[in-house]
Amino acid sequence: MRVFVTGATGFVGSAVVRELLDAGHRVLGLARSDRAAASLTAAGAEVHRGALDDLDSLGAGADAADGVIHTAFQHGSSDFAAAARAEIRAVQTLGETLVGSGRPFVVTSGTAGLTLVPGRVATEDDEQDLSSPAAARIPAEAAALSFAERGVRASVVRLPPSVHGEEDHGFVPQIIAVARAKGVSAYPGDGSNRWAAGHRLDAAHLYRLALEEAPGGARLHAVGDEGVPVRDIAEAVGRYLKLPVAAVPREEAADHFGWLGHFFAMDVPASSALTQKQLGWHPERPGLVEDLEEGHYFTKS
Repeated sequence: MRVFVTGATGFVGSAVVRELLDAGHRVLGLARSDRAAASLTAAGAEVHRGALDDLDSLGAGADAADGVIHTAFQHGSSDFAAAARAEIRAVQTLGETLVGSGRPFVVTSGTAGLTLVPGRVATEDDEQDLSSPAAARIPAEAAALSFAERGVRASVVRLPPSVHGEEDHGFVPQIIAVARAKGVSAYPGDGSNRWAAGHRLDAAHLYRLALEEAPGGARLHAVGDEGVPVRDIAEAVGRYLKLPVAAVPREEAADHFGWLGHFFAMDVPASSALTQKQLGWHPERPGLVEDLEEGHYFTKS
């Protein structure tokens, strides 16, 4: 299958490209820069020049492929709402190109925006919560799944708050940076709030299975750890950096962690039991704390 992949040189997208190529698929990767194009060529993928806000290039890429995997998002944008609107336009463009074709269309979403009953683990059946901090991205999930009713085998892969592994540049490296800067590895409140987590290589495998097998309308969770207490994350960081570990009152989390404080205080456990049953996918890589203990997160300052 020839697969058009957006975000093909990103942290998750590059792992998806490798997974697809190793499984015998051909990959047409979206590249905005010469550097991205060179990276794709080196990996063995074809290059499609364009960008997430270049809708003509997105439509042409989708039209030239047997299926589409969308992992791109303008993470570096200072205007999150604008980046979310750009993603919705991208999803709509890709989906419209595939209407009536029966081709697979796999779109990225997240588990952190799900409606949660306090203390309950979220499942694939849960709906997105419009009041959550991730609400701006929710319409993209709904837009993607709407194409399942228009002759597209559309599905969604929901990523947990921490997708970890080598080259991670998400929340966990920021937590480590704060610990180094403050001289203490802290956690909010009593540290019992939980983060779902998953390894990037397990996630990449799930994207491939979704492309190959997921029925239209499927909502899939790339979750390995259902809920890691944030205290365990802080303790792992403290052990490696040889720093004291301490609690920070929740009301002071924003002062201590900055923009990360709100997210580190969230309780966002999620299950992948239904995904595992539906597709036979099972996480096999190290969990988040085990990954931290391997040391690669601490090799860069």
